[in-house]
Amino acid sequence: MCMNKKNDAEKLNSDIDFTMGSVNANFVPLAERMRPRNLDEMLGQKHIIGEGTVLRRLIESGLVSSCIFFGPPGTGKTTLASIISNLCGGKFVKLNAVTSGVAEAKKVIEEAKRDKELFGKR
Repeated sequence: MCMNKKNDAEKLNSDIDFTMGSVNANFVPLAERMRPRNLDEMLGQKHIIGEGTVLRRLIESGLVSSCIFFGPPGTGKTTLASIISNLCGGKFVKLNAVTSGVAEAKKVIEEAKRDKELFGKR
């Protein structure tokens, strides 16, 4: 089978929008596409985010200020943080304690302070 390099390049370019920096959904990892988008889609952790719990009421009312989630990989920490950010209209920045240093954490905190002062955004 002979591959046509020009057609292959055109196909790849049609999947990636270089002008806007966006990527076609075909290139988004499956785990990201399947990630829950709201509290009702999350499985497990019902003792923390189930109906009537304190954290869920805070999230739904938009009163969550800041949180630190600790636990083993795959327990839903990043997903929950993303859902909270979306529901509360806040900015969500992923930091990994293993790969991110103190300088990066300080930079994110300073940006958050600036955004709050300039735009009133969380």
